[in-house]
Amino acid sequence: MEFYPKKTLWSFMDEERRNINLPRRLSFGIHEPEPHFVSARSSSASATSFPLWSNSPETPWTLSPPRTSPSPSLLYHCLASLHRHEGNIFSIAVSKDFIFTGSDSSRIHAWKQPDCTEMGYIKASAGEVRAILAYGKLLFTTHGDRKIRVWDVSLTENFRPKKIATLPRSSFFLYPRKNSHQHKDYISCTAYNHAEKILYTGSWDKTVKAWKVSERRCIDSFVAHEGHVNAIVVNQEDGCVFTCSSDGTVKLWRRVYGESSHILTMTLKFQLSPVNALALSTSSSGCFLYSGSSDGLINFWEKEKMSGRYNHGGFLQGHHFSVLSLVSIGDLVLSGSEDATIRIWRREEGNTFHSCLAVMDGHHGPVRCLAVSLETEDTVIGLLVYSASLDQTFKVWRVKVYPSEKVNLESSVETDHQSEIMESQMSPVLSPSWVEKKIQASLF
Repeated sequence: MEFYPKKTLWSFMDEERRNINLPRRLSFGIHEPEPHFVSARSSSASATSFPLWSNSPETPWTLSPPRTSPSPSLLYHCLASLHRHEGNIFSIAVSKDFIFTGSDSSRIHAWKQPDCTEMGYIKASAGEVRAILAYGKLLFTTHGDRKIRVWDVSLTENFRPKKIATLPRSSFFLYPRKNSHQHKDYISCTAYNHAEKILYTGSWDKTVKAWKVSERRCIDSFVAHEGHVNAIVVNQEDGCVFTCSSDGTVKLWRRVYGESSHILTMTLKFQLSPVNALALSTSSSGCFLYSGSSDGLINFWEKEKMSGRYNHGGFLQGHHFSVLSLVSIGDLVLSGSEDATIRIWRREEGNTFHSCLAVMDGHHGPVRCLAVSLETEDTVIGLLVYSASLDQTFKVWRVKVYPSEKVNLESSVETDHQSEIMESQMSPVLSPSWVEKKIQASLF
């Protein structure tokens, strides 16, 4: 039985914690189908532990140049960068206690929130973990064998996840005629209805399935799109389900009251470009749906309070290539792109105007997935942002957002002109291997 040393993600989080030495512990693997756990080695074992993180040089707090907003109201820096030789990282999930990452590997790594001490990993029997979702004590993971696994990741003295279900149940595979409950291609995205305890999965097989987790069964399956289903989100207030696809559409589905079936209520189609990502933002200012597409645009729709319809409000323009990931928190929207950058947008008064507060660069490949957690919520909003790229790195960023300030029009014009100059000088640097792949793909 192997022992896996537990390492600290960073001990230099900021000035206030620079003198704190985080404890070194020992981690262990959790293997499926019969998880096993190991106790801590002797103290001499910890002395041989090696750094997990390849720390990039710590960058100073950087005043982000405004793009469309006259107020320089955001600070950020990259805390740490991890490079693992386990293939691409496809998915990130953040719970109250943990951060999880899924990759080409069959290992699902976990770190403690917010200090990011590595807690260990879960080792499943299949890799290609393309979607991860954390809610409460539950962790949902999807795998290359077209199965969904449900884990209990309750925070205890030691990290001891327990696999509590595999969907669909293995009994279905004993009877080929009942095999309709399994997706026929990669499961690319998941969403969870908190009130109804229903898990939704979207797949490249163009279908969406709804699972009653407590009963471990599929309660509905329907063809949602003409192309791959790339993202899915649930409005927790009314239970509506949004899906997007490579066919260029975003669709709104509503569960029939008292039944398990879902009906299509709206199709949101603005451009023909494939839609890769969705984010739903609900705040005191209203409910907004954002979609990121391969033309580099982020379209958004605002929900009418009376009718419940979603009206197109415009689009956010700034990324040079495809938008691959979106996440929202309050009035902020974060987008990751094929151009290797992360943009942070803020919805201003009036709701139709969005300012780009920052363009964070540091990755050298497409930013495949994003997650965010709230650190502080006072006058200054503090965020921890987690990003993973097809350059096979996982980065952690600290972001502080200040209230917007009003300045006179003359200084606004001058700042915008300076921003355009700075933006032209801050072109992202893509890795040569990715550029080569992109050129080869364009030739066929």
